[in-house]
Amino acid sequence: MRVAFIAALAVSSCLAQTAQPDNAPTIPPQKEVVVVTGTFEPIPLEESDRNVAVFTVSGERLLYDSFADYLKLDASVDMQERAPNTIQSDISIRGGTFGQTLVLLDGMRINDAQSGHHNMDLPLPIDAVEELQVLNGSGSAQYGSDAVGGVVNIITRQPSEEPEVRLRGGLGNFGVNEEGGSVSLGDDRLSEQLFAARDFSTGFIPDRDYRDLDLTSISHAKTRLGNTDILLTLSDRPFGADQFYGNYPSWERTKGWFASLRQELGKNSEIDFAYRRHTDLYVLFRDDPSIYTNHHYLDSYEGAARRHDKLPVGQLSYGAEYYEESIHSNNLGIHARNHEALYASWDTRALHRFSFTAGVRDDVYDGLSNQVSPTASAGYWINSKLKARASVSRAFRLPSYTDLYYSDPSDLGNPNLKPEKAWNYEGGVDYFAGRRFKASATVFQRRDTDLIDYVLDPQTNIYMAMNFTKLVFSGFEGSVEARLRADEVISVSYTGLVGDRNAIGDVITKYAFNYPINNAAIGWQGTIRPWLVGRTRIGVLDRYARNTYAIWDASLARPSGMVRPFLQLTNITNTVYQEVIGVEMPKRGVVGGLEIVAPLKRQ
Repeated sequence: MRVAFIAALAVSSCLAQTAQPDNAPTIPPQKEVVVVTGTFEPIPLEESDRNVAVFTVSGERLLYDSFADYLKLDASVDMQERAPNTIQSDISIRGGTFGQTLVLLDGMRINDAQSGHHNMDLPLPIDAVEELQVLNGSGSAQYGSDAVGGVVNIITRQPSEEPEVRLRGGLGNFGVNEEGGSVSLGDDRLSEQLFAARDFSTGFIPDRDYRDLDLTSISHAKTRLGNTDILLTLSDRPFGADQFYGNYPSWERTKGWFASLRQELGKNSEIDFAYRRHTDLYVLFRDDPSIYTNHHYLDSYEGAARRHDKLPVGQLSYGAEYYEESIHSNNLGIHARNHEALYASWDTRALHRFSFTAGVRDDVYDGLSNQVSPTASAGYWINSKLKARASVSRAFRLPSYTDLYYSDPSDLGNPNLKPEKAWNYEGGVDYFAGRRFKASATVFQRRDTDLIDYVLDPQTNIYMAMNFTKLVFSGFEGSVEARLRADEVISVSYTGLVGDRNAIGDVITKYAFNYPINNAAIGWQGTIRPWLVGRTRIGVLDRYARNTYAIWDASLARPSGMVRPFLQLTNITNTVYQEVIGVEMPKRGVVGGLEIVAPLKRQ
């Protein structure tokens, strides 16, 4: 770990020293960061009374290989990966379980009712993404179930300023072979963007091979009614799953389809529709599927109507949603549930110094009691650079179909589970020194009630799902970002977390206490030469009752021109580590290739 720290700092120092003057024509100048996650209307990042991180993806694809590469820059996000490239990953925020993080695609739910293990089984390539926004803390007052620990909102690409074609290919160790491409046509009034990506690996050990195919269409039109956006995506991922869910040489194949429509109705209203289908074929023993095989089919529909109105004091946002989901499974059975939700929020800002937001959401579930999620947050500018903020909110999570009905040789669901509930409290300060430096510090506490986890029965050696009456997590998160020049930035992030282990007694649980006690990340990105950009990141993770380990990654790429070579290095120090107990992760990885960019002439 010390060697990795010293190496990362040395590389950052050397890269910074070789950076070009401010007029180097590489990374575009920083633009104003706008938050749409955790707020009912877009606002500048510094105006948010919640702790939100924003990661720009568009234009940086050659330096980052997966969604996890970005999310790991936020130390409050714990990516518990079972395989590279987000093939199978659990995501946790502020120590929540993987089911307590809500994943959105353009503000629409992508979470999987079968199992939270599929929440990051995203049906689109990273090339199709504009930015990632992460809300640390509760978001149920805006988004409903699952937003207990936090929210990840994936924002798809905006219309390209210039029509173009991109083709990318790369090769690496472990039999890695990846190809991707995109076509962008039109302008800001009418545009079409097509994306395709294929990743293949023979695996770094037996039964850890994978294939990944993603196809995406993004259509945009500006009409008299307002903007119209249509998103169509699909994915197909077969992969070796050795040790993923127990001591078995397993295999799995997931497929995903997602379609959404967003239509503005004037300046103050919009309607949204989304459909998601996800299938999961799981084979316990890869070489003999007849021993134990599960096949799950999940369908979900979502519709929403949203509006906001300016009042003499502040702004009122309100809306209604409808959500329906069903599953057909040889293991879980045939089930369906639906719910309706109403929400309203009032936001006011005064004297360029005070801000206050209060909102409430009511989710009514078929066959279940309704869940009311209130929230309140406030901010106060102590001076022109320093802001204090605080918030309180309630969140909840419905048990997944796996929690309720699953059964295999090592796990057993519980049809009598209650929904999880939680109260979140946080307070913090933000410091902004123009656009060149910002820092943030937050203390938080989450009080879970009826937390769902699996407990080991020592007599049968089976993990059984159950509710814990009460569990409390407390922590601190801090971050610093310094922009040394327009095209160079250094970031440092740290989160410390403590859970009340005594509250659950002397039992062995499966998920709740896999959280990081300490998680830190330092990153650098910038221009090395006018024809070369790079990034490096080192993350140090100290997980509960586990050994501390450090991971160092680095990338180089040519940022402009028709032919753009790139080189991506992962786990440079060959660290041996497991993010999920029993699931080995690969050692040093090397992928190199090039991208060809060809502009298209407008007609």
